[in-house]
Amino acid sequence: MTEARTERWYRAVWRWHFYAGLFCIPFVLWLSVTGGIYLFKPQIEDALYAPYRGVATALAPRLAPDAIAAQAVAAVPGSALHAYVLPQQPNDAVQVLVGNGAREVRVWVHPQTGTVLHKVPEEDRLMRVVFRLHGELLAGNFGSALVEMAACWTLVMLLTGLFLWWPRGAGKLAGVIYPRLRQGRAALWRDLHAVTGLWISIGALFLIASGLPWANAWGAWLRDVRTVTGTADGPQDWSAGSRADSARRAQADAAMRGAMAGHMDHAGMADMPAAMPMVAPAPAALDAVVGTAQTLHFAAPVQISPPTAPGGAWQVSSQAENRPKRDSAQVAGDGTVVGIRRFADRHWIDRAVGYGVAIHEGAWAGLANQLVNLTVLIGLVLLCVSSVILWWRRRPQGALGAPRALAPLRHSWMVVAAVIVLALAMPLFGVSLALVVLAEAAVGRLAPAAHYWMGWRRIKTTGSRSP
Repeated sequence: MTEARTERWYRAVWRWHFYAGLFCIPFVLWLSVTGGIYLFKPQIEDALYAPYRGVATALAPRLAPDAIAAQAVAAVPGSALHAYVLPQQPNDAVQVLVGNGAREVRVWVHPQTGTVLHKVPEEDRLMRVVFRLHGELLAGNFGSALVEMAACWTLVMLLTGLFLWWPRGAGKLAGVIYPRLRQGRAALWRDLHAVTGLWISIGALFLIASGLPWANAWGAWLRDVRTVTGTADGPQDWSAGSRADSARRAQADAAMRGAMAGHMDHAGMADMPAAMPMVAPAPAALDAVVGTAQTLHFAAPVQISPPTAPGGAWQVSSQAENRPKRDSAQVAGDGTVVGIRRFADRHWIDRAVGYGVAIHEGAWAGLANQLVNLTVLIGLVLLCVSSVILWWRRRPQGALGAPRALAPLRHSWMVVAAVIVLALAMPLFGVSLALVVLAEAAVGRLAPAAHYWMGWRRIKTTGSRSP
């Protein structure tokens, strides 16, 4: 009885590993490719926007920040100033974010002539498109849910794969921590799959876990938990999905325009022409705030945003790719610093997510971080390719299901329990797992032949293709 129970648990692990892979492989390949491109965002954007660096000459005077912002706003009719970005080098063009509702446009302005050198909708920038392709397949919340579900099932695939990899014989390193190169193609593909899975599993698990706060369902669940537990600490510093980001931009635009209107009423300017560009609640204040921001020495790029309430403070914030370097300050319109908030001052959950996002994006340790992440992504691609080859060579005759399991391991129930814990921690995965279990039970009763074909019961045929 114990042996039969052990075999049943072991076959359950095999099924979950196989079907998790069947569902995840297309997504893992997609996420690996798009993630590999996004890793090198700094280098790609440096190349794309190189024409707008070093455009100023040494002798000609520079325009005041409020004049530069006015040029950017005028270049996009109906827009208002959303953010002024400090140039990283004095001779670089100034980047200004202007917007109308949820739509934002990034404008590059020559710092001496005021000429608009380039402008592009923020969401149409190449790396923003890659970001949305990676995180939500350009399909909004539905795409985000698919990616999140695939990420959760990839966790299951990795955990069950490690369990199945566990060495059955003592003292054997070949095929366990390094591949056997002279045992034929079948053994080579098996070893490439198992050994690659071993070495990249920790990195892959980290990449998946650190990406979950961006996911629509799990991110919303985290925000709800933090609200209930009182651990929410201001607005989060990572994306909540394109729809949520769009709503946030629209809300900020309305608040900035309201602050501008309040300032004009206070200054007796309510009758000014409607076509006049809405630069900021107090155009001259931008000059003072920029002067103060330059003395704070925050990590570049530094973004300066107008107040969102009449008489409110300006927001000066670092948008560094390495998020643990992101500090922020509130500066009054006369340039006085109202307060500074360092990354270390944030709640420990925000700091943990910040480190996780930085490492996930390859920004925490520069090129070394990028190359390590790229190695993990290449390993995931190799896992996908080798798994398809292994299945094709070992698939049971007349069935789709997982290859026949070998040499059951004891304590298979432990990995089943771990999967159940994951289902409780990740609600979307829990729902999909429940649906899979219900489908397995329903097919077993209504279509026994399909049950065998899918591998949910022991395959009755005695033949199988050799591994």
